Amino acid sequence: MAEDLTCLLHAWREGDVAARDRLLENVYDTLRHMAAARFRRSGAGATLQPTVVVNEALMRLLGSEVGWEDRAHFFALASLKMRAVLVDHARARAAGKRGGDAVAVTLSHADLEAGSDAAGLDVLALHQCMEQLEAQDPRAARALEMAYFGGMEQREIACALGVSVPTVERDLRFARAWLNKQLA
Repeated sequence: MAEDLTCLLHAWREGDVAARDRLLENVYDTLRHMAAARFRRSGAGATLQPTVVVNEALMRLLGSEVGWEDRAHFFALASLKMRAVLVDHARARAAGKRGGDAVAVTLSHADLEAGSDAAGLDVLALHQCMEQLEAQDPRAARALEMAYFGGMEQREIACALGVSVPTVERDLRFARAWLNKQLA
Protein backbone atom coordinates (compact mmCIF):
# COMPACT_ATOMS: atom_id res chain seq x y z
CA MET A 1 0.00 0.00 0.00
CA ALA A 2 2.87 2.40 0.79
CA GLU A 3 4.18 2.17 -2.76
CA ASP A 4 0.68 2.67 -4.15
CA LEU A 5 0.30 5.82 -2.04
CA THR A 6 3.68 7.08 -3.18
CA CYS A 7 2.69 6.51 -6.83
CA LEU A 8 -0.61 8.32 -6.25
CA LEU A 9 1.22 11.22 -4.58
CA HIS A 10 3.58 11.53 -7.53
CA ALA A 11 0.71 11.34 -10.01
CA TRP A 12 -1.17 14.00 -8.06
CA ARG A 13 1.92 16.22 -8.09
CA GLU A 14 1.95 15.86 -11.86
CA GLY A 15 -1.63 17.14 -11.99
CA ASP A 16 -3.68 13.94 -12.03
CA VAL A 17 -6.87 14.85 -10.14
CA ALA A 18 -8.12 11.24 -10.25
CA ALA A 19 -4.95 10.17 -8.43
CA ARG A 20 -5.67 12.76 -5.74
CA ASP A 21 -9.18 11.39 -5.31
CA ARG A 22 -7.93 7.78 -5.07
CA LEU A 23 -5.27 8.88 -2.61
CA LEU A 24 -7.81 10.59 -0.36
CA GLU A 25 -10.03 7.49 -0.46
CA ASN A 26 -7.04 5.39 0.63
CA VAL A 27 -5.82 7.63 3.45
CA TYR A 28 -9.08 9.02 4.84
CA ASP A 29 -9.92 6.03 7.01
CA THR A 30 -6.34 5.80 8.30
CA LEU A 31 -6.33 9.47 9.26
CA ARG A 32 -9.75 9.20 10.86
CA HIS A 33 -8.72 6.15 12.92
CA MET A 34 -5.60 8.01 14.08
CA ALA A 35 -7.70 11.01 15.13
CA ALA A 36 -10.33 8.80 16.80
CA ALA A 37 -7.66 6.95 18.78
CA ARG A 38 -6.22 10.26 19.93
CA PHE A 39 -9.66 11.44 21.10
CA ARG A 40 -10.40 8.13 22.88
CA ARG A 41 -7.14 8.28 24.83
CA SER A 42 -7.56 11.92 25.76
CA GLY A 43 -11.24 11.96 26.57
CA ALA A 44 -11.58 14.94 24.22
CA GLY A 45 -14.12 15.19 21.50
CA ALA A 46 -17.22 16.58 23.15
CA THR A 47 -17.17 19.57 20.81
CA LEU A 48 -14.66 18.46 18.19
CA GLN A 49 -15.01 15.14 16.41
CA PRO A 50 -12.23 13.16 14.67
CA THR A 51 -14.02 13.53 11.33
CA VAL A 52 -13.94 17.31 11.68
CA VAL A 53 -10.22 17.27 12.49
CA VAL A 54 -9.44 15.05 9.51
CA ASN A 55 -11.63 17.04 7.12
CA GLU A 56 -10.10 20.35 8.19
CA ALA A 57 -6.56 18.93 8.02
CA LEU A 58 -7.19 17.57 4.52
CA MET A 59 -8.60 20.91 3.39
CA ARG A 60 -5.44 22.61 4.63
CA LEU A 61 -3.30 19.99 2.87
CA LEU A 62 -5.19 20.38 -0.39
CA GLY A 63 -4.80 24.14 -0.22
CA SER A 64 -1.02 23.99 -0.01
CA GLU A 65 1.54 23.55 -2.75
CA VAL A 66 3.70 20.68 -1.57
CA GLY A 67 6.00 18.41 -3.56
CA TRP A 68 4.98 15.12 -1.97
CA GLU A 69 7.87 12.71 -1.69
CA ASP A 70 6.27 9.56 -0.33
CA ARG A 71 3.72 8.10 2.07
CA ALA A 72 5.77 9.01 5.16
CA HIS A 73 6.10 12.62 3.98
CA PHE A 74 2.35 12.83 3.39
CA PHE A 75 1.49 11.50 6.85
CA ALA A 76 4.11 13.76 8.45
CA LEU A 77 2.45 16.78 6.87
CA ALA A 78 -1.00 15.48 7.76
CA SER A 79 0.10 15.25 11.40
CA LEU A 80 1.29 18.85 11.25
CA LYS A 81 -2.07 19.96 9.86
CA MET A 82 -4.02 17.96 12.47
CA ARG A 83 -1.95 19.62 15.19
CA ALA A 84 -2.78 23.02 13.73
CA VAL A 85 -6.50 22.20 13.69
CA LEU A 86 -6.43 21.09 17.34
CA VAL A 87 -4.45 24.16 18.42
CA ASP A 88 -6.77 26.53 16.54
CA HIS A 89 -9.79 24.87 18.10
CA ALA A 90 -8.27 24.99 21.60
CA ARG A 91 -7.42 28.68 21.18
CA ALA A 92 -10.98 29.41 20.13
CA ARG A 93 -12.39 27.52 23.12
CA ALA A 94 -9.97 29.17 25.54
CA ALA A 95 -11.01 32.56 24.21
CA GLY A 96 -14.57 31.74 25.18
CA LYS A 97 -15.87 31.64 21.62
CA ARG A 98 -17.21 28.15 22.15
CA GLY A 99 -17.61 28.24 25.91
CA GLY A 100 -15.19 26.36 28.12
CA ASP A 101 -11.61 25.39 28.62
CA ALA A 102 -9.04 24.01 26.23
CA VAL A 103 -9.37 20.46 24.92
CA ALA A 104 -7.48 17.95 27.09
CA VAL A 105 -5.15 15.52 25.32
CA THR A 106 -2.39 13.13 26.35
CA LEU A 107 1.01 12.19 25.14
CA SER A 108 0.02 8.53 25.31
CA HIS A 109 1.15 7.65 21.80
CA ALA A 110 4.55 9.22 22.31
CA ASP A 111 4.87 7.48 25.67
CA LEU A 112 3.67 4.12 24.34
CA GLU A 113 7.15 2.93 23.40
CA ALA A 114 8.61 3.78 26.79
CA GLY A 115 5.67 2.21 28.63
CA SER A 116 5.23 5.20 30.90
CA ASP A 117 1.96 6.63 32.15
CA ALA A 118 0.64 9.47 30.04
CA ALA A 119 0.07 12.81 31.69
CA GLY A 120 -3.01 14.82 30.79
CA LEU A 121 -2.18 18.06 29.01
CA ASP A 122 -4.15 20.66 27.26
CA VAL A 123 -3.47 21.32 23.60
CA LEU A 124 -2.27 24.88 24.12
CA ALA A 125 0.25 23.93 26.82
CA LEU A 126 1.51 21.11 24.63
CA HIS A 127 1.73 23.44 21.63
CA GLN A 128 3.72 26.04 23.58
CA CYS A 129 6.11 23.42 24.92
CA MET A 130 6.55 21.89 21.47
CA GLU A 131 7.45 25.32 20.09
CA GLN A 132 10.10 25.65 22.82
CA LEU A 133 11.36 22.14 22.09
CA GLU A 134 11.55 22.98 18.41
CA ALA A 135 13.82 25.92 19.21
CA GLN A 136 16.10 23.60 21.19
CA ASP A 137 15.93 20.43 19.05
CA PRO A 138 13.89 20.73 15.84
CA ARG A 139 14.28 17.09 14.81
CA ALA A 140 13.10 15.76 18.19
CA ALA A 141 10.12 18.12 18.04
CA ARG A 142 9.21 16.90 14.54
CA ALA A 143 9.58 13.26 15.61
CA LEU A 144 7.28 13.80 18.58
CA GLU A 145 4.78 15.66 16.42
CA MET A 146 4.68 12.83 13.89
CA ALA A 147 4.33 10.20 16.61
CA TYR A 148 1.72 12.07 18.62
CA PHE A 149 -0.38 13.98 16.12
CA GLY A 150 0.22 11.72 13.13
CA GLY A 151 0.25 8.37 14.86
CA MET A 152 3.28 7.41 12.81
CA GLU A 153 5.49 4.48 13.73
CA GLN A 154 9.17 5.00 14.43
CA ARG A 155 10.10 3.38 11.11
CA GLU A 156 7.88 5.85 9.24
CA ILE A 157 9.25 8.80 11.22
CA ALA A 158 12.79 7.70 10.41
CA CYS A 159 11.93 7.58 6.72
CA ALA A 160 10.28 11.00 6.79
CA LEU A 161 13.19 12.61 8.65
CA GLY A 162 15.90 10.75 6.76
CA VAL A 163 17.46 9.27 9.91
CA SER A 164 17.78 5.81 11.44
CA VAL A 165 15.19 4.19 13.71
CA PRO A 166 17.58 4.29 16.71
CA THR A 167 17.97 8.03 16.15
CA VAL A 168 14.19 8.43 16.22
CA GLU A 169 14.05 6.37 19.43
CA ARG A 170 16.64 8.67 21.04
CA ASP A 171 14.84 11.78 19.79
CA LEU A 172 11.52 10.57 21.21
CA ARG A 173 13.10 9.69 24.57
CA PHE A 174 14.69 13.13 24.72
CA ALA A 175 11.47 14.88 23.68
CA ARG A 176 9.39 13.02 26.29
CA ALA A 177 11.90 13.76 29.05
CA TRP A 178 12.19 17.40 28.02
CA LEU A 179 8.41 17.84 27.90
CA ASN A 180 7.92 16.10 31.24
CA LYS A 181 10.44 18.50 32.79
CA GLN A 182 8.77 21.56 31.21
CA LEU A 183 5.27 20.49 32.16
CA ALA A 184 6.07 19.36 35.71
